[in-house]
Amino acid sequence: MPVPLLLLLFSLVLSSRPWVLSLEKLSGSHDDARCSQGLSCHLWDVLCLLEPTKDPVLVPTKLQTEVVLQCRGERNCVPCVRVTLHLTVQEPRKEESDEVWLREDAELTSHPWPRNESLQAKVILSFQAYLSDRCVLVKIEVPAAMVQPGQNVGSLVFDCFKAPLGEEVRIYTEPPYEKELSHIQQVPDCVRPELQNNVPSCFVLPWFNISSEGDDIQLVMDISTEQNYFLSLYWNQSGNRKTKFLEVLTGPQNITLNQTDLVPCLCIEMWIKEEEDAIRNYLCPFKEDPRAHKNLWNQTKLKLKFLGTRSLSWMVEAPCSLSAEIILCWKSVDSELCYPLPVPLPQKNVTLNKFQDLPLLTLHPNVCVQVWSGEKLQIQECPQENILGPLKNDMLLLETWGPLQNHSFCAMETSGCTPLPSTAHTRAAFFGKQLLQDLQSGQCVQLWNDTGILWACSLQKYTHERWVLVWLAFLVLAACILLLFLLNRGGMKGWLQFLKNDYRYGGAARARRALLLYSPDHASFERLVGTLATALGQLPLSVAVDLWHRRELSALGPLAWFHAQRRQALQEGGVLILLFSPGAAALCQEWLRGARAPRGPARPADTFGASLSCVLPDFLEGRAQRRYVVACFEELLPPQGIPDLFRAVPVFSLPSQMPAFLRALAGPARAHRDAFGAQAARVAQHLQPALEECLRRGSASAL
Repeated sequence: MPVPLLLLLFSLVLSSRPWVLSLEKLSGSHDDARCSQGLSCHLWDVLCLLEPTKDPVLVPTKLQTEVVLQCRGERNCVPCVRVTLHLTVQEPRKEESDEVWLREDAELTSHPWPRNESLQAKVILSFQAYLSDRCVLVKIEVPAAMVQPGQNVGSLVFDCFKAPLGEEVRIYTEPPYEKELSHIQQVPDCVRPELQNNVPSCFVLPWFNISSEGDDIQLVMDISTEQNYFLSLYWNQSGNRKTKFLEVLTGPQNITLNQTDLVPCLCIEMWIKEEEDAIRNYLCPFKEDPRAHKNLWNQTKLKLKFLGTRSLSWMVEAPCSLSAEIILCWKSVDSELCYPLPVPLPQKNVTLNKFQDLPLLTLHPNVCVQVWSGEKLQIQECPQENILGPLKNDMLLLETWGPLQNHSFCAMETSGCTPLPSTAHTRAAFFGKQLLQDLQSGQCVQLWNDTGILWACSLQKYTHERWVLVWLAFLVLAACILLLFLLNRGGMKGWLQFLKNDYRYGGAARARRALLLYSPDHASFERLVGTLATALGQLPLSVAVDLWHRRELSALGPLAWFHAQRRQALQEGGVLILLFSPGAAALCQEWLRGARAPRGPARPADTFGASLSCVLPDFLEGRAQRRYVVACFEELLPPQGIPDLFRAVPVFSLPSQMPAFLRALAGPARAHRDAFGAQAARVAQHLQPALEECLRRGSASAL
């Protein structure tokens, strides 16, 4: 037995619309315009036409609407929209302008307006519904005593624009002037008891409830056996209707909705069959239904159309309008991830059912198209192999220009954009010199050219040569190991143990993993942290920081992301860097005083706050040695400001102790072999601009 939802729409609007509380009743059927105290208004029954002027007198600054009932009798009312417009006197503009809202009738003198005369201006209000448009022209007179340029002088109230039941209507000022004022007003349906009892068009129409049992949704129709009605179910696609069901009904009936038709823009319409111009009743009750939104995305398709190998268009097919973002992404041959490209595409409401061209100069099989809704990837489409071929082993290079027209290049990887040339231990940095030579010799393909240039450069020949050398080295090494094993089994065992220890602590040629944890005190400090992480990445370190993993952090959450990074760092013999700032020190003090979580609003990506539940037990239970390194910027936080608990591990004050800090990060396998003076000087020089910016912000805050 279905469970009725008791007029689902009524309950929905009760929770979300202000006008459901009560509807004011107006007597009479004529339009009326009135102004606030001091102003005078006159409604003109003429065409809404104004001549252009270069200096408007009154500027509308705020537009408000509400639904009221305009009544000729006790139960003879129609819904209409009342408009309130707030007005401000504006100084005359010197420049010429063709886009004007208002026409001034007062003559200008050497002063903006004559001080002993009132000002007169005209205002146009326009109304737009699905099948009707209307406008009104109001003449307003402002006394000279109230003329204060730049200040609000009062408001205009217009009663009112008659509106169709159950529709969205738009009220706006016309013609446009600098900033258009516009408002969308939802007009209630006959489901409202006030309308059922006062609007004649609601007396004769039957009504229906919506019932639900499991995944099935039914319309429970309360129809008289003496009259026939049309029932229409349709998709309201941005004003265009697509009928899904049309049938003549007689007598009470239950109609089960097709699950594929249940989308947010599914609407219901009913009218009497025998009447030629019958009043129609509308209802769109599924706008907020989660099942409808799930079905919408299940039915949404992303189509790619290729015109040869030089042009590509995309189209989103969906039954309802979507709030989504279209992005281009790059899918490499060695990863399932598709990371976004810096190519601008529409980012709000996507135009549906219409092909749009992609801004690419050359098509590439690795370039895919994605549709995102919020933080969730909904659809991804890539070119088929029979059109552009399989994925290529290419590297993307981004060419940009500085303020002095100096060119810079970086290679786009999953970890970010690696500057070229670079000493970082990444794939792009390893082939950076060869890639730049290929770019200069014209061997790379240009994909996009706007605020920067996007190049695709092949790695095929380099990876082929590399694998040949790797196999040869492997065979030689295997032969040597076998020979040593046969000659001296005992010595072989010790050598293998040495290799194992060297792997655990990073080795001479292998980058040590470091996880950088910090408190995001403010934007300047975050930029300082990013600069430090980038500088450390130029050394034999593989640095992980949440600034570079925003999307992954949003998907997993701060705590889960921290645990995954910590586990990987410790398994590979890496190190965790606790970078203390005033905010981090205060947060730790709260935890140590017994607070379970920091006070105040939590940031969505505050990894430091989330990590304390794991970091503090390591220090309290004596597990922090050889796992953690503590540091602070001495000009932002003196070392004495770090809580005593964290002094169980080495504490470094930056940038004065930068060499010792880098030696500690390198680990025992490298610290005794390498000199870090030159690297420390370069890192400190790289940090100086960002550190000075933080200090300036601190000085400004203190003032």
